[in-house]
Amino acid sequence: MSPWPELLAHKPVDTRIEMGAYEYLWQQPKSSTKSLAELFQANPGSLPSDLVDEDAALLAAEEVIQHFSKRGIQRFGLRINGTHDYPTRLRDAVEPIELLYFLGSWELAEAPRRVAIVGTRKVSNEGAARTRKLVRSLVDQDFTIVSGLAQGVDTIAHQTAIEAGGRTIAVIGTPISEVYPKENAALQRRIASDFLLVSQVPLLRYKAQGAHVNRFFFPERNKTMSALSEATIIVEASETSGTLTQARAALDQGRKLFILESNFQNPAITWPAKFEQRGAIRVREIDDILREFESTPQEFV
Repeated sequence: MSPWPELLAHKPVDTRIEMGAYEYLWQQPKSSTKSLAELFQANPGSLPSDLVDEDAALLAAEEVIQHFSKRGIQRFGLRINGTHDYPTRLRDAVEPIELLYFLGSWELAEAPRRVAIVGTRKVSNEGAARTRKLVRSLVDQDFTIVSGLAQGVDTIAHQTAIEAGGRTIAVIGTPISEVYPKENAALQRRIASDFLLVSQVPLLRYKAQGAHVNRFFFPERNKTMSALSEATIIVEASETSGTLTQARAALDQGRKLFILESNFQNPAITWPAKFEQRGAIRVREIDDILREFESTPQEFV
């Protein structure tokens, strides 16, 4: 058996079989986040292995482990619904996932003040500057910065958190063995090594289908990112941005949603006002965020 992290060594279930069973379920025709959520809802209390033949699960698991090994991943972690260390807050999602892969320190997922900072891939110069200032201010207040390792706002959020000596979590839309965008390879390795990298994407399904279909994993990861976080902050986003998927998820999950004031001043978009009507919080200064976390006020322009 390939080596597993010590934190998985004493699980009450066989993590290899559960991983393989989950991967096998994802290989079935028409499987999706929605269909699998419905499957487990129809079989309450079931682990993936309860729904899959053990031999099929073991074959799938071996294929996953071999692929990870070829990509230099010898050790990785899992979080499986039904085990004691699965984050129950994930169940707040409309279609909660049953299994997560991760690299790095899972303890960061339990750290206080986890906030997701998200926004457009094609961030403006002003948006980039706001992201850096916001992240530095939050790191100073001991927040953990969560984002999706995409181009633009996400990349700046992770980089700034690291440069400021803070903590960061990346929730990615590919398997843990893949990198997107490619230019973030070094940053992804750094986060996986020194912080926390999380993925819900099934490797075997991802390998079997093309990029035009795999792109749908990105909005799904936004829902999970929101569920893992205490709040989401939107820096900058267009009217059709995938960021709005996370905005909707945050409100649906009972999470706080913050929107920077600059978005309300943009006449080209209408989504800020719509989300404010649903309970999103307008951010004119850092106090508007800190107040919700009962923190010490600090000026933010």
